Amino acid sequence: MRNSSPSVFRRLSGLVSLCLACAYPLSLPGSSAPPSQPIVDKIEIRDTIQPISAGRLERAIAQANRDHAAALLVELDTPGGLLNSTRQMVGDILSSRIPIIVYVGPAGARAASAGFFLLESADIAAMAPETNTGAAHPVLESGTPDDTMRQKMENDAAAFLRSYVTRRGRNAQVAETAVRESKSFSADEALDQHLDDLTASSDAELLAALDGRSITRVEGQTHTETLHLRNAQIVTLQPTLREQLLGRLADPNLALLLLVGGALLIYLEFNIPGTIVPGALGTVMVLLAIFALDLLPIRHTAVLLLLAAAVLMVLEAKFASHGILALAGIACLAFGTLTLIDAPIPEMAIQPVIAISLCIAFGIITFILARLAMRARRNKALTGPAALVGSAGTAMEPVCLKGTVPIGRIQVQGEIWQATASEPIPERGRIRVTGFYGDILEVQPDHQAPFATTP
Repeated sequence: MRNSSPSVFRRLSGLVSLCLACAYPLSLPGSSAPPSQPIVDKIEIRDTIQPISAGRLERAIAQANRDHAAALLVELDTPGGLLNSTRQMVGDILSSRIPIIVYVGPAGARAASAGFFLLESADIAAMAPETNTGAAHPVLESGTPDDTMRQKMENDAAAFLRSYVTRRGRNAQVAETAVRESKSFSADEALDQHLDDLTASSDAELLAALDGRSITRVEGQTHTETLHLRNAQIVTLQPTLREQLLGRLADPNLALLLLVGGALLIYLEFNIPGTIVPGALGTVMVLLAIFALDLLPIRHTAVLLLLAAAVLMVLEAKFASHGILALAGIACLAFGTLTLIDAPIPEMAIQPVIAISLCIAFGIITFILARLAMRARRNKALTGPAALVGSAGTAMEPVCLKGTVPIGRIQVQGEIWQATASEPIPERGRIRVTGFYGDILEVQPDHQAPFATTP
């Protein structure tokens, strides 16, 4: 019996140990758990580079840090944009705690002008086949710079590019030609010239090629980091509703439509006071246009021209100038709209067709309203004694003149008035109103009309 009891306990303990081993497997020395699937956040920038783009990139980097992403993939397709926004975005990329991959794609995309600066600032610069980059020469749209100013602009942009291209281990000398000589490079040329790191046809191919690659980070202290991107899950960060609305408003042509449309509605309110709706809606549209233009580089002289156009239109609505003030306002509006945006690239400029079409439409409507206002001023009053001048009526009693005191009453357009006449008029005689003073009508016999008869 003694010998049997321990064997039973040993069997029970072995069974319990087996169950525990199945439920909670132990890690053996030298073994490791399978690694978790890495996450790569992705943002798509397919527009001009402006403050909205800079805000989107800043938000994406912050989100990638919160997600503990292995990298942030920026898919880029841009014609360029504002230098101030570009500097902000380059600064965010260089100071990012996670690796930034800038990928010019898909096929047919470009990273021109400001996009070239962004591509070269990334930890990994990649391009899809049949894409291009470069043409990063600084442009001054507000006028033709002299040689000294042009050299200053080129030297500043070139030094800015060299400051990080060299640290990224890329060809700074060739990259500088994109600034000084406006050179552009295809995907193969950029790879051969060591301006980017690789070419890939898709996101999946790109991440597969980067798995296990060592990169040199310049965030904080320069150090080497290895990318682990095998079977990475790509999480696309969609723009917020605010970013979508601001992105729409950043379109200079839409901003111009809001501005001119709002000004027209306000002008209608001046011509037809009391309607309220055109004035309120026009004010909202003008405020939205001002907010949109605040996101864009504008010329102050053009703003003065638009203000002068608004003043001239208001004066035309209040004074009869036979269209002279309106014509001057339209001229100011045309020059102001065509030169409003100080655009570094054509995509950020106001299209001349849109500006001219708006000015023509605004001019036609203005002249129509001015003509209606002049006609209203010329029309006689529709109420009171002035409205009865020239009307025919009937004497209700004999009308004659004793000084200026009327002694007769007449009926005109169904109303009874006191009247005085330059010659006697018998009762039921036909009369015609020739004038008035105060509430007293001046009449004379209407010899062409027969006497009224009593029914």
